[in-house]
Amino acid sequence: MKRQWVFAFEEGDGKNKMLLGGKGANLCEMTQIGLNVPPGFVITTDACLAFLEKDRLPEGALDQTLAHMKALEKKTGKTFGGADNPLLVSVRSGSSMSMPGMMDTVLNLGLNQTTLKGLIALTGNPRFGYDAWRRFIQLFGKIALGIGDEHFDAAMASIKARYGASQDVDLKAEHLAELATEFLAIVARHTGKPFPEDPYQQLEIAIGAVFRSWNGKRAIDYRRQFKITKEMASGTAVNVVTMVFGNMGSDSGTGVGFTRNPGTGENLIYGEYLVNAQGEDVVAGIRTPKAIAEMEQEMPEIYRQLQELHARLEAHYAEVQDFEFTIEKGRLYCLQTRNGKMNARAMLRTSVEMYREGLITREKALMRIDPTLLEQMLAPQLAADFKGKPLATGLPASPGAASGKIVFDADSAEERGQAGERIILVREETKPEDIHGFFQAQGILTSRGGKTSHAAVVARGMGKPCVSGCEAIIIDDVARRAVIGETTLHEGDVITIDGSNGKVYAGEVPTVEAEFSEDMATLLGWADEVARLKVMANADTPDDAARARKFGAMGIGLCRTERMFNSSDRLPIVQEMILAETVEERQAALDRLLPIQRADFKGIFKAMKGLPVTVRLLDPPMHEFLPTTAQLELEIAHLHHMRDSIKAMEELPETLKLLSPRLYQQYSDGLGKLSVSMKAFKDGHLEEDAIHKKEKILKKVRALSEVNPMLGHRGVRLGITYPEIYMMQIQAILEAAALCAKEGTEVHPEIMVPQVATVEELCRIHSYVKRLHKVVELTHGIKVDVKFGSMLEVVRACLRAGRMAEDAEFFSFGTNDLTQATFSFSREDAENKFLPSYISEEILLDNPFEVLDQKGVGELMKLAVSEGRKTRPDLKVGICGEHGGHPGSIQFCHSIGLTYVSCSGPRVPIARLAAAQAQLLETGGAVTKNA
Repeated sequence: MKRQWVFAFEEGDGKNKMLLGGKGANLCEMTQIGLNVPPGFVITTDACLAFLEKDRLPEGALDQTLAHMKALEKKTGKTFGGADNPLLVSVRSGSSMSMPGMMDTVLNLGLNQTTLKGLIALTGNPRFGYDAWRRFIQLFGKIALGIGDEHFDAAMASIKARYGASQDVDLKAEHLAELATEFLAIVARHTGKPFPEDPYQQLEIAIGAVFRSWNGKRAIDYRRQFKITKEMASGTAVNVVTMVFGNMGSDSGTGVGFTRNPGTGENLIYGEYLVNAQGEDVVAGIRTPKAIAEMEQEMPEIYRQLQELHARLEAHYAEVQDFEFTIEKGRLYCLQTRNGKMNARAMLRTSVEMYREGLITREKALMRIDPTLLEQMLAPQLAADFKGKPLATGLPASPGAASGKIVFDADSAEERGQAGERIILVREETKPEDIHGFFQAQGILTSRGGKTSHAAVVARGMGKPCVSGCEAIIIDDVARRAVIGETTLHEGDVITIDGSNGKVYAGEVPTVEAEFSEDMATLLGWADEVARLKVMANADTPDDAARARKFGAMGIGLCRTERMFNSSDRLPIVQEMILAETVEERQAALDRLLPIQRADFKGIFKAMKGLPVTVRLLDPPMHEFLPTTAQLELEIAHLHHMRDSIKAMEELPETLKLLSPRLYQQYSDGLGKLSVSMKAFKDGHLEEDAIHKKEKILKKVRALSEVNPMLGHRGVRLGITYPEIYMMQIQAILEAAALCAKEGTEVHPEIMVPQVATVEELCRIHSYVKRLHKVVELTHGIKVDVKFGSMLEVVRACLRAGRMAEDAEFFSFGTNDLTQATFSFSREDAENKFLPSYISEEILLDNPFEVLDQKGVGELMKLAVSEGRKTRPDLKVGICGEHGGHPGSIQFCHSIGLTYVSCSGPRVPIARLAAAQAQLLETGGAVTKNA
């Protein structure tokens, strides 16, 4: 049986977009439901793949195409290449996923010197004939023969100037005939051959050109940008459609419309049209189109038909449609329809309204929205009418836009931010001790680091814009300036960053504040009713917790205590604790930290009243709370230089007396006072004390230095080596919970241990909790239930999950560290060195720090869940890495039976919708998302 490569619109399966492409499938479907569609046929995506493999049409495809051309002649009563009643066609691309403007289309195919005369005789309109002819030569020349548009555009500009025409519609028939002759000469000059006159040769060349456009740079870049995989779209179909003409006079026209406004979601036809024009005129902007609303006055009958078309399209497709139409001599044709691409606001509004109108089910309302779209609604955006040129482009690490004055260190950011200035913190890369600068900054810009770098993760957690890895910026901390190409930015200069696309602009750009709209609240309420997975938030302060609750968080899945340590009022106490030489000195510093930590936890428990709060005990190595070796060495050298300067100042009077007695006499009073002041300063030993203190810190920093700190003395290892640190934190958590409970606040504290590798480590820390729990209960006279659990971020812990669950009441996967451990990748090094090439060369499909690696890390997670629940069937299991906010990763977490996901506050709405979609997909409520 011969393989079928070609399908007529009357026979193609409108649901098979993978085979017929979205455009072809919809043309078949529209034809079969009775819409006025010009006759035509589809050459399949399979034919495209076969063509691209051998650079020729597969066996049988050309014969089938020619047979369908004969059938088209019968349907239309016209002849392809005929002199009397010529059949002209368009050759259009169309893959299964909508890729607007990324592939090629040829119009008016079939025209030559013979058919041109027939077209003019048939229509009695020479201007229309020559207009169609010159358009075909240019389109065919550009797409099929590879001649640049600029050559044709220059000829058009020249002839308009020659005859005083301001627009192309002002050119007369004889002018267009002259232009067509010039276009033919351009083709001959660039190809060395005359323009092909044989319509069948034109058709075969055009089909090949459209197939090749699948591998054009535009199409490849688009698929890469929007992560369109081979499973989602493979090859483009070719649609051969009978031409209908919108450029046949004032009763003809062409346009593009949406059944609802794609910017607001309002239920009104939205779009543009042109009278006496062809389709590319609307898109190319050669003439200014009119709003479709104006058609009600200019072409009332066509406007009525468009309203009918709107209703029929939405009733049939149950989706907002983006459609193209042509009006030929007062008759409306629908040339294409596809699901409309809209912004988040419009998607939310149309989901809610179309459900209430009875067009779609509540399940479809939830399934049709890509959860990541919601980020648009939650972060400030640049004003829509801004068209400025960026200074540089980095990685879009945390969405939203912000403007402010550049500062180059966290201290300045804090100081100037507290003084009321809007600040952008600009660093090569950020560290945990920069956190106080984050609090006061409007946004963060780094020249190094990826989308999951420290700056990116923290900024996302705070809902602040961040552009990371902007390598075009050379930052000079000492000179307090940043250089981008020929532009030098100094501290205090204003810049704007857009974390949604990674762009950096000079000066202030107006932004639009985000709103948690009523439509979003409605839709997410429906999502919560459907979802099985709970959605928690990563939050470290009472303000973070309150904000996360506003986003709909069902608790806190990760509260990182180290973030609290970095505040400027407590960092000195933390450093004092680290520098302590004895347990007693360390305990004294911890006793000062205890009430501060207790107050932190009390504030968080109150903000999350009635909801669980999981507190992770101290995780990072202690050296992260101290200055770097290089910084300390520089400061000590500066202090030594200052000491030498003081000594020189002290000796100045005697030196001057020897060298110039006259000058000494002249300034003796001042020199005497200076000498007394210098002696008093020296006797105070201020510079010596400062040097001693700095050298002591440097000694400690060197002692704490590790070859690989992320695999070193951190997490539970720190808690076992210095039990007093973890005991202080556990006491603070339990006392805060007891105080809240006594005040009538319902609390559900959970204590989580990081970096656990062995059961013995977990049991050791649990013994601290049990002992202190009894003490706090006796001291405060109230019993507060507390859960105890472990993070799973070490491979060994996942393998030993069954035994771990004997002691742990819950697990939480720390997938950032677990991914590093599983791949043996350093995240920062991988993202800055080889990961981009791994992804572009398809060694990896995604960055595993952004998209959960289901085949490796996911298998470890599955094993841990299964083994853990064999021991403890009611084991609560969650995820608290950044993957907890990624929709695809959430679907996987749902499939392996996790209890909850936890993500940064601003991503909570995204996770809530993704959790609902995961449940609907599992229960068969799958609906194709807006493509």
